[in-house]
Amino acid sequence: MSESRSHRIAKKKAAGVKGSTEVPLSRNRRLDALSANQKRATEVERSGDLAKLQNAARRLRDSGANQRVLQVPNHHIDLAAQAMRNVGISGTVKNMSGSKRRFIG
Repeated sequence: MSESRSHRIAKKKAAGVKGSTEVPLSRNRRLDALSANQKRATEVERSGDLAKLQNAARRLRDSGANQRVLQVPNHHIDLAAQAMRNVGISGTVKNMSGSKRRFIG
């Protein structure tokens, strides 16, 4: 299934002007966006499925970036925070527009 327009726009915005999207990871996986200085990794997950959110958190963990951002719709912020705690990583959960964010420590 192809990615939605909002997903494509969000990952391009997260990568920035000189950043990259669809960055290869081990085991034939791909990270949505990596900033130009390779310090911020971003995953966009629009579904409210806990398993998919945990998979996105694992991709963030394996990216090796210092800053990890999981971007979800506003009504899935609590579920995304729980997914990051389940995987055991720290990072930021933010909504699609970027107006709300929550640090998970």
